[in-house]
Amino acid sequence: MSEPNSPGESRCGAPRFFVGCEDDESEVLEDSIRTDMELYEDGEDTDSPPERQIVVGICCMMKKSKSKPMTQILERLCRFEYITVVIFPEDVILNEPVDKWPLCDCLISFHSKGFPLDKAVSYAKLRNPLLINDLNMQYYIQDRREVYRILQEEGIDLPRYAVLNRDPDKPDECNLVEGEDHVEVNGEIFQKPFVEKPVCAEDHNVYIYYPTSAGGGSQRLFRKIGSRSSVYSPESSVRKTGSYIYEEFMPTDGTDVKVYTVGPDYAHAEARKSPALDGKVERDSEGKEVRYPVMLSAMEKLVARKVCLAFKQTVCGFDLLRANGHSYVCDVNGFSFVKNSMKYYDDCAKILGNIVMRELAPQFQIPWSIPTEAEDIPIVPTTSGTMMELRCVIAVIRHGDRTPKQKMKMEVRNPMFFDLFEKYGGYKTGKLKLKKPKQLQEVLDITRQLLAEIGQQNDCEIEEKKSKLEQLKTVLEMYGHFSGINRKVQLTYLPHGQPKTSSEEEVLTARLCGHFQTLLTPAGRVQAEELGRAFRCMYPGGQGDYAGFPGCGLLRLHSTYRHDLKIYASDEGRVQMTAAAFAKGLLALEGELTPILVQMVKSANMNGLLDNDSDSLSSCQHRVKGRLHEILQKDRDFTDEDYDRLAPTCSASLVNSMKIVKNPVATCDQVYALIQSLTSQIRKRMEDPKSADLQLYHSETLELMLQRWSKLERDFRMKNGRYDISKIPDIYDCVKYDVIHNATLGLEDTLELFRLSRALADIVIPQEYGINRVEKLDIAYAYCLPLVRKIQLDLQRTHEDESVNKLHPLYSRGVMSPGRHVRTRLYFTSESHVHSLLSIFRYGGLLDEEKDQQWKRAMDYLSAVSELNYMTQIVIMLYEDNNKDISSEERFHVELHFSPGVKGVEEEENAPTGFGFRPASAENGQKQPDPSSLEDLSRDETDRAVPLSEPITIQRKSPLIRNHKTGSMEVRLALNAERNSGLMGLLASYLSSAAGFEGCSMVPSIYPLETLHNSLSLKQVSEFLTSVCQNAGDPHTRTTRGKTHKPTHSCLPPWCEYRSTSSISQDLTFLGFSAVSLPDVWGLFMEAKLSLTACFKLSSQFMSVFVFIYFCHK
Repeated sequence: MSEPNSPGESRCGAPRFFVGCEDDESEVLEDSIRTDMELYEDGEDTDSPPERQIVVGICCMMKKSKSKPMTQILERLCRFEYITVVIFPEDVILNEPVDKWPLCDCLISFHSKGFPLDKAVSYAKLRNPLLINDLNMQYYIQDRREVYRILQEEGIDLPRYAVLNRDPDKPDECNLVEGEDHVEVNGEIFQKPFVEKPVCAEDHNVYIYYPTSAGGGSQRLFRKIGSRSSVYSPESSVRKTGSYIYEEFMPTDGTDVKVYTVGPDYAHAEARKSPALDGKVERDSEGKEVRYPVMLSAMEKLVARKVCLAFKQTVCGFDLLRANGHSYVCDVNGFSFVKNSMKYYDDCAKILGNIVMRELAPQFQIPWSIPTEAEDIPIVPTTSGTMMELRCVIAVIRHGDRTPKQKMKMEVRNPMFFDLFEKYGGYKTGKLKLKKPKQLQEVLDITRQLLAEIGQQNDCEIEEKKSKLEQLKTVLEMYGHFSGINRKVQLTYLPHGQPKTSSEEEVLTARLCGHFQTLLTPAGRVQAEELGRAFRCMYPGGQGDYAGFPGCGLLRLHSTYRHDLKIYASDEGRVQMTAAAFAKGLLALEGELTPILVQMVKSANMNGLLDNDSDSLSSCQHRVKGRLHEILQKDRDFTDEDYDRLAPTCSASLVNSMKIVKNPVATCDQVYALIQSLTSQIRKRMEDPKSADLQLYHSETLELMLQRWSKLERDFRMKNGRYDISKIPDIYDCVKYDVIHNATLGLEDTLELFRLSRALADIVIPQEYGINRVEKLDIAYAYCLPLVRKIQLDLQRTHEDESVNKLHPLYSRGVMSPGRHVRTRLYFTSESHVHSLLSIFRYGGLLDEEKDQQWKRAMDYLSAVSELNYMTQIVIMLYEDNNKDISSEERFHVELHFSPGVKGVEEEENAPTGFGFRPASAENGQKQPDPSSLEDLSRDETDRAVPLSEPITIQRKSPLIRNHKTGSMEVRLALNAERNSGLMGLLASYLSSAAGFEGCSMVPSIYPLETLHNSLSLKQVSEFLTSVCQNAGDPHTRTTRGKTHKPTHSCLPPWCEYRSTSSISQDLTFLGFSAVSLPDVWGLFMEAKLSLTACFKLSSQFMSVFVFIYFCHK
């Protein structure tokens, strides 16, 4: 225990406790409790008579009074010279009348399970002590309704809520109407997800209900039992007995913040993983829940003050939800202490002691004045040397493996469809998307009614085609239930409909487009989760609980709340579930995907950020598709003119596919014949009694398989004998699915169908997004301009609407760089956005291939990539070099990486390979292509990147035999041999042996990331993205183009904190190096190209070796 440093604190150091410790209280140190006799004997040795003591009484249950936090605080409180602590025995509290309770001048008393609060109130009335926490207000804290009422009266933000009182005396407060995806409580509607809390604060069984569009069900929270704090349940109906508060669910990205006040002017905050995320409680080596102290904003500190004063609880804990840039109070717990924070114990005891002395010292005529102390200055460690700090990671990722897309279109004119269109607000935009089970059921009901009318009246005026209606009915009835995460129906209003004769009246027309059963497959989930796990390895470092296994740096960074993570996904079910599975792997979460999806993935109200309406193509794309259709309808071998028209960009993969196809019509004839053969084989299998109960992959049946292939057979060859080229991607989609997942059927010629359809698809799919450069950019702008703008903002962060958890530097034990933050933005989307974004980077003028050899090699590599398959990734990484001047273009360093996603069905020997992930040199490196290169980013520090100024070679080793995921690789650093001489060689050899890191290769079934460029400046990228927005005619950019910025800071993101470096002398003295000549030490460090901070974050063994080396050098 440190020496007292405040006036009035005791110099004898003896805690003044008047009760002992129970045998079963193992947390309390036996020598920390002193009896009243020991205190009396200590007092006999003093020369002066004892002063009048202020007695502080502790009246609570024994489990609380003897807990480690309470004991630590009371020990410190007793260091005040005039304060004595008396703990009321639990037996006395429970069984003795209050007039027999010990006397005290100040009372710390609080309710917990089994505590007689009524008796404590009576004691306070009888003795009138100074109350640290008001007792009467503790009745209100036990009722969540009263807590919310008080918070509302104080003007404190809280989630929108309604109270359901199942009280016979208050029938007007018990109106509950439950819908499939919402509840209406006393007229207040809450859409799922919403929260259901018992009104009794002692009841911790809080339920969160999820919408059917996310999979439905509920997460059931409870008081921690072992390592669990919640479980997922498929039950979606709310509870029918008891009174509850229903409130809006707040998306907090999986993090809760708990705030602890000690008086109105002090608040300590800690962040923890939300119990609703996966229900697993993260515990440290001592079995305590892992929490990390975070910084509170000025507004949050004001909220803490209001809560403390409103509830009259000096020591008070409450829960804070940070969502959408705001902070909301969702619970007030009353008396609560922080666990395992020595700094908090010091602060709490000091504040409580000062409160007691300030209030009672005058009436006891004790000479005392409030001590004044210098304000604590948060000193944050900084980087130096050539090390670069990872600051931002942006990734755009395509969804994982899915079931084949099944789409049908038809024009509808029946008034029932337009009633539905109006009911759900379709006229506002002219489009309507129906995903909820109730909405899909309405479409099915209309379809059934129309079919019944057609069956009864042969000459009816209903214009819907019977075959289309039957097809719509069939797919809507599939699997016997609806799930909005899997299916949707779109209605688009056509104001003029089809051309009509002069005698016809204008009829309202709409196009109905159904997308059915595009599910993320189990294989897709595994791909996404494994890729998320592998993605951790791009983040450097890892210490403590996260040392010794792949991805430790990211988990360490995220667990200590220095990772600003946001995950976005389009509204497609397969995309959302991919994002949730990826997050599960990235953050090592457990359990079902639905809670992760609801809490971690943002997919609503994104203004077209990741979604596109495939039925509303740009005029350029219509022209491109028309020209593509024209070229591929010629029944002859491709001519030189065809190559020039179809492949003006000279894409190697496109040219290769054209050589395979040769004659497009003849190839389509082959494809059509193979489809006919395939449907014939499926029909024969269905006639075989042995195949009656045959289950295909992902619960598909032979009947469903036949339906999708029969539809393609009907649609591919049109009535005029020509082929519908737009169906080629769907054919390739279907055959690829069956070759991968249904190969055990043994259907003949599927591999040949796969080969031919892939060659056609490799022509059609990329060229649908533009044939020449101008068209590619025009279509790319239409698809992903909002995404480009968002990426630019992510890099520059000119908006401040997203609050992040900032680690508090003074309270963060074991975190060596609490001020550091890494910003991660993950965007999950469909193929169109990935093609478009890649087109912008390739053809938008980022770099000149003639002047930049690395970019030329990258463009050659991209040209050889034939398919942007599932899990394709485009990754941007931003680094900061703190050695460079803040106005220098070299201060910030951007890298661009790419992976074409899942590997093909047949691993081709000539599959394109890049130059590895983060090759050592941007221009002069001679590294050979390595398709699975992965560099160790950890070296020696928790969250530091490798030095980019020094060449690095990689030693590849065989897969680990230990219990790691398939594909895990051991990667070790080896510094260049030219540095391995003399003193620096010894240092380097030690580093190469001690800083080994077990990296994680990319998922075996997914191509690893390849670096397209690793020496871009932030200014280059920012100017490029700005020009893209300007060239696209973006009004947002035009309005801001005239604004001026300081030229010296034009390339700097405002979010970077330029921290002043502490003096070397202070750092070394702190670490016990005061006897060493500081200039020589610094010179040695700089010679080794290692930052001071980085070296100090190595192991103690390294420091010993280094000191030995240093003195030998001297």
